Amino acid sequence: MKPVPTGTTYVHRVETTHAHTADAIGNKGVRVVATPVLIGFLETAALECIKPFLDEGESSVGTFVNVRHLAAVPEGAFVEAAASVTAVKGRQIEFAVSAKWNDKLLMEGAHGRAVVTLARFLERLGLKLSA
Repeated sequence: MKPVPTGTTYVHRVETTHAHTADAIGNKGVRVVATPVLIGFLETAALECIKPFLDEGESSVGTFVNVRHLAAVPEGAFVEAAASVTAVKGRQIEFAVSAKWNDKLLMEGAHGRAVVTLARFLERLGLKLSA
């Protein structure tokens, strides 16, 4: 892993669909983007934020999520999920994260990721690296 500068930021933009809604994942009739889906968008933003600093064979995995879901957003909305590096402690990286729809803040908080050697990580679980 190359050094990751504090303040490195990435914004993940998503046009949401019905598949992103609470209705689609089991909360029938609730046709707004689901909380776990927004968290997934934040995790994607954090991963993409540090990808340029990963060496070949490395990836990152989530270690914690601490967010508040502040507002709902309907399917079809464009959501921007942002991650900014706030701390690097060896292979542990922490981020400030937020999700917005236009100027409306949907979610904010903190997220952590650990940089791993993917083959070794999977091997510990009895899995093999796919080609």
